Amino acid sequence: MPDHHTPASNQATTPPGHNTTPPDHATVPPSHATTPPGHDTILVTGATGTTGSRLIPRLLALGHQVRAAGRRGPEPPGTRPVAFDWHDPATHDAALRGAARLYLVPPTAAPDPAAVMLPFLARARTAGVHRVVLLSSSAIPAGGPGVGQVHAALPGLFDEWVVLRPSWFMQNFTGSHPHAEALRTHGTLMTATGTGRVGFIDADDIAAVAAHALTAPPLPDHDLVLTGPEALSYDDIAATLTTVTGRPARHHPVTPAQLRDHLASTMPTEFATLLADLDHALAHGAGAHLTPTVEHLTGHPPRSFRTHAERWWQGGRGRGTPKGTPAA
Repeated sequence: MPDHHTPASNQATTPPGHNTTPPDHATVPPSHATTPPGHDTILVTGATGTTGSRLIPRLLALGHQVRAAGRRGPEPPGTRPVAFDWHDPATHDAALRGAARLYLVPPTAAPDPAAVMLPFLARARTAGVHRVVLLSSSAIPAGGPGVGQVHAALPGLFDEWVVLRPSWFMQNFTGSHPHAEALRTHGTLMTATGTGRVGFIDADDIAAVAAHALTAPPLPDHDLVLTGPEALSYDDIAATLTTVTGRPARHHPVTPAQLRDHLASTMPTEFATLLADLDHALAHGAGAHLTPTVEHLTGHPPRSFRTHAERWWQGGRGRGTPKGTPAA
């Protein structure tokens, strides 16, 4: 989604990272694991990221062994940490050793993630991984740009696979995401989305679906588009934040070219262009579609943006990024 936007990205595949709230352990569901505890190791890439940090407590609660992979060798309590870098193949075999299932978070801000992900997935198959859950984006279909190429390759590599395609993250407006930083510093949101609407989704809901996809019987639907309960414009987001925080927030619309140039000052031009193009698509209705998938698979409705904002700011987190907050 991103993360200029994380449509789960937006994250093209995964736009630049963001700090977010720790997992809400109160929402971890009761165990429904189908594999005896201790007999099925799940490798979680992006373990300290927005969804990975929320997924791990759920998997542990279900009785699974979890190997937490990240560049800094993260050590979430109860896991087996391992250093992992997409761009360093020397770290791949150790991460995969003994793993049967894999949560796959694409490398951040990579215009061509397939270049590093497909060789890794070939290694994963050889190492004995039999189920893969890939984090992609609602904006990127199978065969599309970026992670869409990885999506398209999965059926030829694994019998059990699921692609999660969330809409833009609600966490884009909290933590250290560029939108959140701009809100704190200037009280503005700059996008090229115009009045286009988006089914923003809470990362906790994505993690709940990911846990189900990794541990429940194989799903009949391999391509899961995930959204929140309502489609909101960035003007709606700004209005809600103004009400919840008591501080003025406004949406500053720009053209796709203006957004591209702005983003290119902090990231590769190719990636900035991709993000600007995604905004342009949102302006023309690409993100307004809502799905019932979260409630269908988890048994609870997805969280609204108003609820997310109230939990963040009323909990005191909106005054700054809390210490210990995981980074994507």
